[in-house]
Amino acid sequence: MIHQLSLSQRNTLAQALGQSGHHSTQAREVVYSILLTKRDHPTAEEVFLRVKAVAPRVSLGTVYKTLELLVASGFIRHVTFDREPARYCPNLGEHAHFHCQATGRVYDIDLPHELQEQLLKILPEGYTAANIKINIEGNGPNSTK
Repeated sequence: MIHQLSLSQRNTLAQALGQSGHHSTQAREVVYSILLTKRDHPTAEEVFLRVKAVAPRVSLGTVYKTLELLVASGFIRHVTFDREPARYCPNLGEHAHFHCQATGRVYDIDLPHELQEQLLKILPEGYTAANIKINIEGNGPNSTK
């Protein structure tokens, strides 16, 4: 089942896209709603397959362009791991990612406020951080790799 964007979500999306010189389309709404439906950090290809199930006329190129536009508009984050396809995350709060190397799954990890403050304290003198990105790679308790 696809997540239907609320009127508020649609308006916010349209406003943000409008500020960057773009407009909201049904295809863009579908791509964004797919990311909100199952927050499992899908690749562009995985998003495309999910979109095709509900909107078969949307092309892979449209999905790629929409994902990059949503990243540029601040609606989603681009998550990358070494030699892995890019993944997409709609969670805009400060958090880290854990990548299970055995299963390929990516999990959000909440960063306690105290840890964020500690990380900011170790920056070189005079520098400030725009955001914190932490990726952790490893294996789960039932993984063998």
